[in-house]
Amino acid sequence: MKQLYCISICLLFPLIGIMGQLSAQESEIMIRKNYNQWDFGEFVQEVERENKLKFFYLDNWVDSLQVIQRSSPQRLEEILSASLASRKLSFVIDEGNRIILSLSPIKKELKTENVRAVRMRAPEGSRDLIAYSQLLAVKPDLSSEEIVRVIDIGSSDASKEEATIVGYVKDDETGEPIIGATVFVSELKVGVNTDQYGYYSLTLPTGNHMLTYRSYGKDEKEQEVNLFEDGKLDMEMEDAIRQLDVVLIEAERDENVESSQMGLTTLGINALKQMPTFMGEIDVIKSAILLPGVQTVGEGASGFNVRGGSTGQNLILINQAPIFNSSHLFGFFSVFNPDIIKNFDLYKSGIPARYGGRIASVLDISMKDGNKKEFVASGGVSPVTSRLTVEGPLKAQNSSFIIGARSTYSNWILRELEQLSFRNSKAFFGDLNAKVNLELSRKDRLDISGYFSQDNFTLNQDTAYSYNNLNGSINWKHLFNNKLFAVTSGIFSRYRFNVRSESSLENSFRLNYQILYNELKTDFTYIPEPNHQFRMGANAIFYQLNPGTQRPLNPESLIRSQTLEQEQAVESSIYISDEWDVNPRLKLYGGIRLSGYALLGPNSVNLYRPDQPLQPENIIDSTQYGSGSLVKFYGGPEIRLSARYALDEKSSVKLSFNRLRQYLHMLSNTTSISPTDTWKLSDPYIRPQVGDQLSLGFYRNFRQNSIESSVELYVKNISDMIEFKNGAQLLLNPEIETDVINARGRAYGVEFLIRKDRGKLNGWISYTYSRVFSEINGQFPDEIINGGERFPSNFDKPHDISFVGNYKFSRRLSISSNFAYSTGRPITYPISQFRFGNTNRLNYSLRNQFRIPDYYRWDFSINIEGNHRNTKFAHTSWSLSFFNILGRQNVYSIYFVSTPSGVQGYKLSIFGRPITTLTFNFKIL
Repeated sequence: MKQLYCISICLLFPLIGIMGQLSAQESEIMIRKNYNQWDFGEFVQEVERENKLKFFYLDNWVDSLQVIQRSSPQRLEEILSASLASRKLSFVIDEGNRIILSLSPIKKELKTENVRAVRMRAPEGSRDLIAYSQLLAVKPDLSSEEIVRVIDIGSSDASKEEATIVGYVKDDETGEPIIGATVFVSELKVGVNTDQYGYYSLTLPTGNHMLTYRSYGKDEKEQEVNLFEDGKLDMEMEDAIRQLDVVLIEAERDENVESSQMGLTTLGINALKQMPTFMGEIDVIKSAILLPGVQTVGEGASGFNVRGGSTGQNLILINQAPIFNSSHLFGFFSVFNPDIIKNFDLYKSGIPARYGGRIASVLDISMKDGNKKEFVASGGVSPVTSRLTVEGPLKAQNSSFIIGARSTYSNWILRELEQLSFRNSKAFFGDLNAKVNLELSRKDRLDISGYFSQDNFTLNQDTAYSYNNLNGSINWKHLFNNKLFAVTSGIFSRYRFNVRSESSLENSFRLNYQILYNELKTDFTYIPEPNHQFRMGANAIFYQLNPGTQRPLNPESLIRSQTLEQEQAVESSIYISDEWDVNPRLKLYGGIRLSGYALLGPNSVNLYRPDQPLQPENIIDSTQYGSGSLVKFYGGPEIRLSARYALDEKSSVKLSFNRLRQYLHMLSNTTSISPTDTWKLSDPYIRPQVGDQLSLGFYRNFRQNSIESSVELYVKNISDMIEFKNGAQLLLNPEIETDVINARGRAYGVEFLIRKDRGKLNGWISYTYSRVFSEINGQFPDEIINGGERFPSNFDKPHDISFVGNYKFSRRLSISSNFAYSTGRPITYPISQFRFGNTNRLNYSLRNQFRIPDYYRWDFSINIEGNHRNTKFAHTSWSLSFFNILGRQNVYSIYFVSTPSGVQGYKLSIFGRPITTLTFNFKIL
């Protein structure tokens, strides 16, 4: 991937740390010209111009003072020490290369936490600022906790009506940024949320204000500011500690009512940790399945379906890099290590314009940054997996790292199974995450992250499956000013699998597949006013696919060598969006994304007989395209619109519409994610999928925002949805277009949610009624399914109920439980048997005419933590989980065997009994 170019760099934070913590630091500013015996005022003007510095003092302090410089070049600090000694002036050089002079000694021991922000004006004729020591002279009783923080060191323009305050909201214990925290001014009824870096920008009228900082699980903080100029104010927030006698916990935000965003669910890692686990593993995917509108095709499946979309229509990101296979161990575990996850956002509708490439949903997972204050090791041990995470500062308060690893030792479970083929099998998976974040300056921040996962599975010492994900991203955030910043990213992702079979010499083979993804993008955010937030950006993605290579393993093998033609394409887009608070009741969001896709050579395209179906026997020729030449182009606009109207302070209605395009398709003949699923680029025959969704919702909060409720209705139309002909061959098919059909899809439904995030008792109850149908009515008979009439899709499950509850008896003991019920998914049954050519044949029903039995499952867990003494070497906890506590034999699939006496059906269950897991977790400080 070519070197990342810089489009963005960070906004200037005009904040001086005039507190005691701003000790006279070592300066590397070199003064190369000799100013010896110069007037100090003239020296200041010249040095400021040449070195981009700024001095602050009162003019009468340096009247008739001459500069003492004994050599050139010489460090600025040495020149100032010598020159100011005769006047007994102290000075400090802050991180922004601002030099502040003071008549009083600077108190290095003073703290800066929880201070008020204010702009001090000096008397007429001064240099703009009275240093904090002068303020102490005026108010000698000022304590270190009340020391005034200077917001701005700019001009004393008394006519300025507005100013912008910016900063980072961080965790008090770890120094990590807090995503989605609210910074609010209640008397003005304006506020903003922090982004994925914990950054906020809020424009206010000049004068005195009280800022309120709120975040889930944190104590609310208030900060008084007397704002005259643009400036920076960081805030650290502490974990909320509640006493047992507190019954009602007030919600600290009402984002679900206030925001124009629809169909968004955000869950933090703390919420995930409270839920019952399968085999001791917290699972992002399985947790998401308990949300309204999100379903799974069966027990143990790691894929998920959102509002009628297939698993291949979900965009799954970790630190902005896509994951092409989200499952470990054939779907029993997801690929995400819970110890490195901060939170995830799931967009089901109203998808912002900055996202593209999939038509069903976006699952955006954010990794932790790592503890910026101290080194910490944490992990856990369960019967089948172990994990370890190490994090700590690289430079105190500024940069940090985090590394997390996870592995399994599940072979002992296979050896305990009764079936011999499983006892002779082996299974392994492992993954590794790493992230480094560097605060390069007050303007720039650089995040570098990487992820690798590996799965190996050998079935009966015969067929070996191996597959892995590898991705990485570099994200550079730059602030241009207090209202404009940008993030530029370079992203890489790779997925590949290998299948190796040695069942017999004549059938031994090796099969390989690989997809490469390289992306360069930049996103700009401009916040001119609190009621406007503009975003715009562009990206370019380069795909390279190896659709499959098959080789015999030995000379005796009858398997022929086969290599499918490689594919490559470029997908690019530009977008712009605006979120506008028209008035306190009406908020609008509008965006447009223009996407384009170009399939590039070298490539050959089959030509078929006119007015004949796409079948191998109808190929009459092919067109050859040279390297880099354009084979096929697709593109068009993607509209994103949403609106929120507040009925009162606790309720609102929302409406959204979005159109999305998908140029990359998953080819799979299974209902869940499989390691041998492949991806296919759009070509002259397989067109891009286009999804249009219209949603309407009502939102209402109760009991002082402690209980959220919502009802969302949606209807979705999908054109050129991928479906397959009967008996389709998806692997190693050089004429894959002959087995793929561009279908039409339609989905609709309603989702109900009641959620309580606070208090000793918390959780949610959701109900979803949803339908999704496909219609395949092509020009030729083999392109018509069910007579051209619409039929239920593989993941059409009308009724879905989920309950998630957590109860905290004390700070050390809690219990959790979830219950899930859903309608069985559609299936095609054989309905009769006939004899043809001396062979018994089966006659099948219309596609997906029947259903497997309904699904339900109850899980329960007990969580016990050690004592919370801060002086402990390690904090530990135990989690006892009961998965499928009722022992329900939920049917995953049904298969049929033809016998002389008839057709015999068999039900396949993945978990037919309760599974108990005891997990030990630790955190070493």
